[in-house]
Amino acid sequence: MITVPKLTLDDVKKIMEATESKARSIGVDLDIAIVDDGGHLLMFERMDSAKITSIQVSIDKAFTAAGARRPTHEYAAVAGAGGPAFGIHVSHQGRFSIVGGGVPIFVEGRIVGAVGCSSGTAEQDREVAEAGIQAFMRGLSQMG
Repeated sequence: MITVPKLTLDDVKKIMEATESKARSIGVDLDIAIVDDGGHLLMFERMDSAKITSIQVSIDKAFTAAGARRPTHEYAAVAGAGGPAFGIHVSHQGRFSIVGGGVPIFVEGRIVGAVGCSSGTAEQDREVAEAGIQAFMRGLSQMG
């Protein structure tokens, strides 16, 4: 029997705390979404000055990263006109994101969820999402 790791509520809280801390350290208020391996929302936070138009964008970035099992920024280069993934952004009722800021979370080679951030630049969004995941991974390594 294969045991698939799952994110716990404590895990998600740690990820959120680290993403918020990173966002504050770079001076950008973000919308932050954390989803499970199926792209279902586990936690969402809108920092004080984050854009309301980025709420759904952050959720969709996390959904895409979990479902596609790859960071959303990797689709930017291949999803443009003439690219091999052209038009993918309209799949899943338009929820598929090709903008950076959605990053999957893997444990022992298995997808367990993803973080999606929006309201900054694509690079800032990605940097903050990765900071949350790195904090989570450090916590795992300290346990094992």
